[in-house]
Amino acid sequence: MAIFDVGGHSMNNNQMNQDKHIALPDTFLGQRWLVEERDACGVGFIAHRQQQESHEVIAKGLVALTCLEHRGGCSADRDSGDGAGILSAIPWELLQQDWNARGIKAAKDKNIAVGMLFLPRDEQAAHTARGIVEQVAVSENLSVLGWRVVPVDGSVLGAQAKEHQPQIEQVFLKAEDVSGDELERRLYITRCRIAKAIRSLDSKSIEEFYVCSLSSRTIVYKGMVRSAVLGDFYHDLNNPAYKSSFVVYHRRFSTNTMPKWPLAQPMRLLGHNGEINTLLGNINWMRARQASLTHPLWKGRSQELQPFVRIENSDSATLDNVFELQVRSGRSPLEALMIMVPEAYRNQPALSNYPEIVDFYEYYSGLQEAWDGPALLVFSDGCKVGATLDRNGLRPARYCITYDDYIVVASEAGVVDFPEEKIIEKGRLGPGQMIAVDLENHEILKNWDIKQRVAKSHPYGEWLREYRQEFSNTGASNNSLAVNGHGTKVNGTNGHGGNGHSATNNQQPTIDAEDRQALLRHQIAFGYTTEDVEMVIQPMAIDAKEPTFCMGDDIPLAVLSEKPHLLYDYFKQRFAQVTNPPIDPLREKLVMSLKVELGSRGNLLDPKPEYARRFKLESPVLTEAQLIEIEKSDFNTVELSTVFSIGSGREGLKAAVESLQKQAVEAVRNGAKILVLSDKICENSQEWQKYGAINAENTYIPPLLAVGAVHHHLIGAGLRMNTSLVVHTAQCWSTHHFACLIGFGAAAVCPYMALDTLRSWWCDPKTQQFMQRGKIAAMSLEQSTGNYIKAVENGLLKILSKMGISLLTSYQGAQIFEAIGIGRDLLDLGFYGTTSRIGGISVSELAQEVLSIHCKAFPQLTAKKLENLGFVQYRRGGEYHMNSPEMAKALHRAVDGKNYDHYAVYQKHLQGRPITALRDLIDFKSDREPINLEEVESVSEIVKRFCTGGMSLGALSREAHETLAIAMNRFGGKSNSGEGGEDPVRMGTLNDVDEKGNSATLPHLNGLRNGDTASSAIKQVASGRFGVTPQYLMSGKQIEIKMAQGAKPGEGGQLPGRKVSEYIASLRRSKPGVTLISPPPHHDIYSIEDLAQLIFDLHQINPKAKVSVKLVAEIGIGTIAAGVAKANADIIQISGHDGGTGASPLSSIKHAGSPWELGLSEVHRVLMENSLRDRVILRVDGGLKSGWDVLMAAMMGGEEYGFGSIAMIAEGCIMARICHTNNCPVGVASQKEELRKRFPGTPEKVVNFFYFIAEEVRSLLAKFGYRSLREVIGRADLMKMRPGVDLAKTKALNLDCLLKLPDGKNNRSWLQHEEVHSNGAVLDDDLLADSEIKNAIDGHSAVNKTVTVVNTNRTIGARIAGVIASKYGDRGFKGQINLTFNGSVGQSFGAFLLNGMTLKLLGEANDYVGKGMNGGEIIIRPPAEATYNPTQNVIIGNTCLYGATGGTLFARGKAGERFAVRNSKGTAVIEGAGDHCCEYMTGGVIVVLGKVGRNVAAGMTGGLGYFLDEDGNFPELVNPEIVRIQRVVTEAGEKQLKDLIAAHFERTSSAKAKMILDNWQEFLSKFWQLVPPSEADSEQVGSQKKQLSKV
Repeated sequence: MAIFDVGGHSMNNNQMNQDKHIALPDTFLGQRWLVEERDACGVGFIAHRQQQESHEVIAKGLVALTCLEHRGGCSADRDSGDGAGILSAIPWELLQQDWNARGIKAAKDKNIAVGMLFLPRDEQAAHTARGIVEQVAVSENLSVLGWRVVPVDGSVLGAQAKEHQPQIEQVFLKAEDVSGDELERRLYITRCRIAKAIRSLDSKSIEEFYVCSLSSRTIVYKGMVRSAVLGDFYHDLNNPAYKSSFVVYHRRFSTNTMPKWPLAQPMRLLGHNGEINTLLGNINWMRARQASLTHPLWKGRSQELQPFVRIENSDSATLDNVFELQVRSGRSPLEALMIMVPEAYRNQPALSNYPEIVDFYEYYSGLQEAWDGPALLVFSDGCKVGATLDRNGLRPARYCITYDDYIVVASEAGVVDFPEEKIIEKGRLGPGQMIAVDLENHEILKNWDIKQRVAKSHPYGEWLREYRQEFSNTGASNNSLAVNGHGTKVNGTNGHGGNGHSATNNQQPTIDAEDRQALLRHQIAFGYTTEDVEMVIQPMAIDAKEPTFCMGDDIPLAVLSEKPHLLYDYFKQRFAQVTNPPIDPLREKLVMSLKVELGSRGNLLDPKPEYARRFKLESPVLTEAQLIEIEKSDFNTVELSTVFSIGSGREGLKAAVESLQKQAVEAVRNGAKILVLSDKICENSQEWQKYGAINAENTYIPPLLAVGAVHHHLIGAGLRMNTSLVVHTAQCWSTHHFACLIGFGAAAVCPYMALDTLRSWWCDPKTQQFMQRGKIAAMSLEQSTGNYIKAVENGLLKILSKMGISLLTSYQGAQIFEAIGIGRDLLDLGFYGTTSRIGGISVSELAQEVLSIHCKAFPQLTAKKLENLGFVQYRRGGEYHMNSPEMAKALHRAVDGKNYDHYAVYQKHLQGRPITALRDLIDFKSDREPINLEEVESVSEIVKRFCTGGMSLGALSREAHETLAIAMNRFGGKSNSGEGGEDPVRMGTLNDVDEKGNSATLPHLNGLRNGDTASSAIKQVASGRFGVTPQYLMSGKQIEIKMAQGAKPGEGGQLPGRKVSEYIASLRRSKPGVTLISPPPHHDIYSIEDLAQLIFDLHQINPKAKVSVKLVAEIGIGTIAAGVAKANADIIQISGHDGGTGASPLSSIKHAGSPWELGLSEVHRVLMENSLRDRVILRVDGGLKSGWDVLMAAMMGGEEYGFGSIAMIAEGCIMARICHTNNCPVGVASQKEELRKRFPGTPEKVVNFFYFIAEEVRSLLAKFGYRSLREVIGRADLMKMRPGVDLAKTKALNLDCLLKLPDGKNNRSWLQHEEVHSNGAVLDDDLLADSEIKNAIDGHSAVNKTVTVVNTNRTIGARIAGVIASKYGDRGFKGQINLTFNGSVGQSFGAFLLNGMTLKLLGEANDYVGKGMNGGEIIIRPPAEATYNPTQNVIIGNTCLYGATGGTLFARGKAGERFAVRNSKGTAVIEGAGDHCCEYMTGGVIVVLGKVGRNVAAGMTGGLGYFLDEDGNFPELVNPEIVRIQRVVTEAGEKQLKDLIAAHFERTSSAKAKMILDNWQEFLSKFWQLVPPSEADSEQVGSQKKQLSKV
């Protein structure tokens, strides 16, 4: 073997060098895990409690994998699996047979280890790798016993997997001097050194080397295979001699199809189903810890373990690395996961009995930021095997325990078949819960037992009480105290050179004219505008919430604008879609926290009492009084000035930042525990200047650059964990500003000038007069300040939640932004690791922008008031708006007739606009000569590619909504229903139109024709599921799943109560006048495989309709879209950030999402590279206004084109931008009858607009020599940078990411798409083929059938319901179809069920039972041979009865999380449920005869709930924000409850129901009734009804 330098200290350990970024010289395109790879999966384990080894365990594990195949994905060849694998005990018997056969002298021994290796395909590289392995092993005192080629059958692999198949070998090592945990540590350090030595070779072929496992206890067999062939590929797995007492199994669904064998799971200790949303932050903090992480067990060799993480690794691999580091450093895997993935302990009533567990979490919250995101983690170190769930419970985890000592945990029930009579318990993991098997002590460990044992290992509570500090009562007016009360009070006084304006009890604060002038000067210098004050700060102070606006963002990007922008405006917030869900900050706040702690963070691996010495804040928003208290505490706090002299010109900014970085390093090395970066002090004075330390000679480093630069510099210096960063700045007032500062490293922010501005407004006599007159609510200065801070805090929660992050500590430093318009030198200086795809302004150009703002105030102030730049509201002379009143007027004139000359005026208006969007920087370059217009395809063909946006009936008036639908149907385009259902009257064809264009069917519309239809071709399914019935779904030519919307990606929707008329309420199955909320996540889409399931559901009910998925552009959307394509979607829609017609928080409109040009080109590129482009049609929308826009979108890969706001303008919208108020002056966006009568639109006007667009497309195609739009789709080679463009801010933009797309000229086969993707063979088709069922449907007769099912039979009943709905609508079927099923059934059992259908299941069901059911009945009970108590066991999964619009469910057993979420009209009786029961319910009746989890009835606005409370703790589990609880006090209420329980007993033979009925009066008094305000007067509730004599 060759000799290599494998000494532990000689390897290059520079993290910055080891990051292999996807980058161009002036751009950074994102980390691989962000832009190339996301995954989800099915996962689980099987273990024998007595540690009885058998091949049966392995065999069952392989079967379980096969049963989870539908949760995995395949590559473009449809055969290469995304990955499957198992982790088990080492099969010593099998290996002994092999050793005996080959003459290797070894025996099963606690000193022997086995390495499972992927070696390079190139034999020379493999030889080199073997040499490195052996040499490192020998240097670690491990003798090499030999190698084994693992027997495999490559013929079972798919083509892509086979092409990249590594050589798979095992190496056997023996230690003479250590065993057990000590040997595992030695093997760990050996593996780390091997990896370093391999990387040092810098050879591409040797990069294929990967260690799957190296252990004396466990082994991993995995590969890029489908579940079903894992055992066929690895011969060992089918060998009876392969025996183990446990097996962890994993089936992967990757959003990418590039074959990567190492990414298959399990990893070395973990199998991970989910996504870490905070990954870049976790990586940065682990890099920061490298200087301090050590443990005595490593005996001074910790350096050799570094780097602990590598930025190019996947989230699962990174999580596994950090988990393994902790385990090998002496922690149990149970404790390590409690630290890394803590539960939501702060609002958990059950923890009142376990204060030591709260203490544990509180202690470690100051040392380790949570790895936040949806996760089911299954793990084993060979001694313990277990599973834990994320704090939100966002992945399913069912378990089963048998009498013969087996325990199974899996993503689904029914994956392992045990005789029912052998089962002791069927359960599920709830949010944050854990279960484990201690193989050595033969114990099954449940959640609280595990956590109690771990938490009692140290006196964490004592440590906290002794060391941790927090605000005194006087300093904490805006910061609540800790839940558990730990913390030492510290006193401070207000006296740090403040401005003296704070109110006292005896004196009303005032501000004189001189102060106002000084404030104005500094506001201008720091970039405040009239809109910032009047549309952001003041509304937040009045309403305690973020201001809302509407109609999207139609101004130029900051880097394209000629107006000066703050640095914050160059950063776009990222958000969750598809691969992980956003969180609901409104109704699920109990899992969220803004708590942060200041001070140094101790060594995570070796806890000590003094590490609790931290300063605890409940909020990151500080007043100056609070900042003073922190500075006067005994924490060493140092203020550093961010002010610098302007004398050095543009180049002075970089020098100032570098000087600040050096000062920070010096301060930390001198013991500073808190650094305050302040623009209120100057370099020569620590005294706060009244309104900031800037003047004619000095300006400021933008606070965002200051904090980012210091944060990363301290990481590089190994000092970041020693201190916290606090920003004390004038330039921070909006929620986006706070999010940026915290996201790039700040722990807390004191926005002193925002508070000064608020104070000035409050003291203004006009404000006081408004309060006196009642125009605004009367409030004290303290109240208005509190309102502002509350608005900021709620806004931060919303920003965290849209990325699926629960904890501010996890968001801090996570850099969850994309930079649009930031150059590489600026990126490297302050924002290292942040994506910046198009380059942009340099450090010196940023300095120029700062100085351009500064010079408006210094040396001379000429302005009398703040400037209004018109960034939000259009104003003459302000920023350019694409949707200006002038443009609207020009379009109205054009569409009034069919004269193209009028459209040309509109066209010129657009052509003359300033550079606004990225596409404005691009021009066409044809490779052909012009042709005659007659040779180009017709208008009638082009318009078929046009669609309208998903604008709901409710947001729009009935007139506006139906006019768009009729217009699009006239020419074969497609209108979109938006959310909210659709009136069946619209689904027919009009034949009663008179000569005036009026119809009795739709009497409110004008300009109609016979043959018109008002049915939207695209039926939208959004998160609220309002109006989603079988008939609605069957009436659609396409069904769209709205994952996000351009105006507010990552957020839910809201229809204010004032817009919920009787008509709207009837369509949405809700109450008139009651606000309707669509939650941020689809509660049945928490991952990519969940989306695949919903696509399956929709294809199941309507196999003729294409299913589209709407995404919003952001970095990484390409790999998400690859997953969507693999999930069987037919269409992917890419929306730009600038779209959106609905009401949204202003910060979301302005700062979330990316331009559609970036999103579309990324999606097209990734799908082409992954050979997936042919699977989907790409549709794009977001500010499209012309044929030129259409052609540009086509060349970037778009095949269909959506128009939203502009289509509304075409039918009469005048861009008043008050849609959210219900006061639209022309009736486009109002439900008020008197305003709707003003609606001026007709279908003809809309048709004219789209015909004009198509004519423009034709003329452009003729000019460039192309005969059809299809010919230029994906032809990026026809685009070039527009010559002569001179941007005001930079010349450094690089649009290669738009212009350099895969070859679309020579290969055009990807434009051939399958008509509609199929679900393949399904059980419903077999049932529909049954003549008796067919006859029952056709003849309205009855039929009974019995069928055996397994968990791979999914969405049973939906296709039958679809057939019935297509014939008879939702209510027209008069027959009765009774189907009985035996077994464990798959997801979505009974979805979209209709009247006349009864599904009975003897067994158990998985998630989404009764999803969208509209009628009929579902009955679920255990099999007769079951011996366990059904009431105590789980029988159905999570999110059951989601969006139900009718029907009844009876389940004899417990349900999972979010039972009856967004239920409209469904009725159910169950015997227990998890968290969030009845969330967002708007109707129906729910009865629960057992225990429930937290947050019951959050957002519940309609319907009734009855809950049996035998423990007396139900009230503390209810979210009291909307509902009230009372006992059953009316006869009607008692009758309703008793009748439902009697029906439950009749159908399920429930022993619990019988006991209640037999002891009715006793149990009646134990029921609580949930009553939302809309039900207060119902006969089951109301106090005026006849009361029960006894309660």
